[in-house]
Amino acid sequence: MREARFRDHFWSTDLTSTVGYDSIIQHLNDGRKNCKEFEDFLKERAIIEEKYGKELINLSKKKPCGQTELNTLKRSLDVFKQQIDNVGQGHIQLAQTLREEAKKMEEFREKQKLHRKKIELIMEAIHKNRNLQYKKTMEAKRLYEQRCRDKDEAEQAVHRNANVVTQKQQEKLFLKLAQAKSSLEDSDRSYQQSVTTLEKIREEWQKEHVKACEFFETQECERINYFRNALWLHVNQLSQDCVQNDEKYEEIRQSLELCSIEKDIDFFVNLRKTGSLAPAPVVYENYYNTQRNPTPVRSPVPVPVSRRAPLPTPTSAPGEPDYATVDGYSLIHH
Repeated sequence: MREARFRDHFWSTDLTSTVGYDSIIQHLNDGRKNCKEFEDFLKERAIIEEKYGKELINLSKKKPCGQTELNTLKRSLDVFKQQIDNVGQGHIQLAQTLREEAKKMEEFREKQKLHRKKIELIMEAIHKNRNLQYKKTMEAKRLYEQRCRDKDEAEQAVHRNANVVTQKQQEKLFLKLAQAKSSLEDSDRSYQQSVTTLEKIREEWQKEHVKACEFFETQECERINYFRNALWLHVNQLSQDCVQNDEKYEEIRQSLELCSIEKDIDFFVNLRKTGSLAPAPVVYENYYNTQRNPTPVRSPVPVPVSRRAPLPTPTSAPGEPDYATVDGYSLIHH
């Protein structure tokens, strides 16, 4: 149970002062402004979420990302791009949700404003009537006090001149005194009537002030509760969006768990293989042996390319050119 109440703490000893009422109204206006600021915040966040979502979708659709991959890794990349697209769609949906929440805040704010306006109009009229009657009462009091002073002066004049004036002058003094008393009585009645009227207005204003305080306090409680719940809901929406995004990312992780290095290697080999035989080594072929043996015979033993093959042993017959070697060079004798 709250101890502090609007109706107990927003008064002033000055009857015509509205300092307490104005303080409440200022606070309510500030609260309404704060709701508007949160409403604008949601709208701006919606713009950001929508832009981000569209950028993600464009990225997943237009930007290449491992487009030449094969088999299981290709499937994982397909899942990856699809889930990025889904994340983008989620942000666009979140943007729409935020706009709806901003609209609800606006409707709540305008509803409170409309209800407040009725009370404010009543209070403005009461304040105006109270202040006007107070002014009349103070004027009646001023006139009443002046008539009292006039009557007192008239009485003093009669007493002062009782033995020094003529009969006719005395009559004039008594007449003036009688007129002063009559004016005093009239001003007294007018003053009392003004005070009575002012008291009725004061009581009415006081009752309406209490009612207004209670109404404004109820509104402020509703506003704080609504604002708090709206903020709580907003945070929950952001958390839910993160959870949903993580679920999408989990699908990517699950797809990557199914990615097999061995399967992808085997798939590539079977899809793009070009043959299982490597080219034979290139061997040295002696020109002269080639001329004598038109049909070349492949050596069964590979000869390293980097080493020079040994020269053939001369087998000259009588009458044929002689072969000889000098310092590693072959010479032909004719």
